[in-house]
Amino acid sequence: MNDRGVVDPWERQAYESPQAFEAFAAYRDFGPVRSVTKVARELDKSRALMGRWSRQFAWVMRATAYDREQDRLFLAEQAQARRDIARRHAKLAQAVQSKAVARLQTLDPRELSPSELLRYIQVAAEIERRAVGEAPVAGAVEDRDQGADVAALSDEERRARMDQLRRELERRLSEGGK
Repeated sequence: MNDRGVVDPWERQAYESPQAFEAFAAYRDFGPVRSVTKVARELDKSRALMGRWSRQFAWVMRATAYDREQDRLFLAEQAQARRDIARRHAKLAQAVQSKAVARLQTLDPRELSPSELLRYIQVAAEIERRAVGEAPVAGAVEDRDQGADVAALSDEERRARMDQLRRELERRLSEGGK
């Protein structure tokens, strides 16, 4: 009986004898290869009796309803498994992220190379974009921040660029900590 108090088609019906239901259950459980002949052999009953019960108790319709219900249950289990996986992955990602943030906070941005600093900013921007549902912009950070070859900059220009990048990284780290 289902949650609405109705007997499901694949269960024993009120008008069905225990023997007729046993035969239907055998038919139902044969799955895709089910047949009245197989049930007759399995239960050592006459093929004519099985054919009569099949028509009288709508075996084909009931077995089809059972198959649909099994498919529905299987799809629901798959959906739940996907949700469980997503939750586990989110927890794992949070744990890894907290370790990474703790490590980032101990870094001295002045000790990072320009390319390392740029990479941190690029990754942070990508994470930020994805967190709000935006698609990553291919090469946007690289195009904007690496437009000039760092090796071609003078020492003074490189220091100024590093200070600018350090401030940007610190700003992003402090925003991420709120």
